[in-house]
Amino acid sequence: MKLKHILILISVVLIAWFIYDTISIPGVDDLKGDFKEEAFYRNENNTGPIIRIYAVSVNDTLWQEMQAYGELMPHTKYGTTKIYYFLNTKPLPSEVYPGTENFEARFQEFAVAKYEKDAMGQVSFVRYPYR
Repeated sequence: MKLKHILILISVVLIAWFIYDTISIPGVDDLKGDFKEEAFYRNENNTGPIIRIYAVSVNDTLWQEMQAYGELMPHTKYGTTKIYYFLNTKPLPSEVYPGTENFEARFQEFAVAKYEKDAMGQVSFVRYPYR
């Protein structure tokens, strides 16, 4: 075989491998629990810390899956990401906002978990955060 044919074959194999590797990356849809983003807030500040707050419904209290979901969500260096989990059979907020309280107090009793990644990259996962 000519060197040219060998290089073409190697290139085709590498490209196929890159495509397969890209397609097979796990994502939110691969998790159990039927996660559905119900509400989302992101501040408009692109020069300072970016704050992301989510209210997510789940069909069961699958703690490891909730934590994995949090790890898959976007996070910006020096920003914060908060995710509040609610069972999809219970009332849940349709709006989240920044501050010390991220949704209406009447929904606090229905929050089953809270995932938070702070500005330094420290992760906190709390079951039943308002009990």
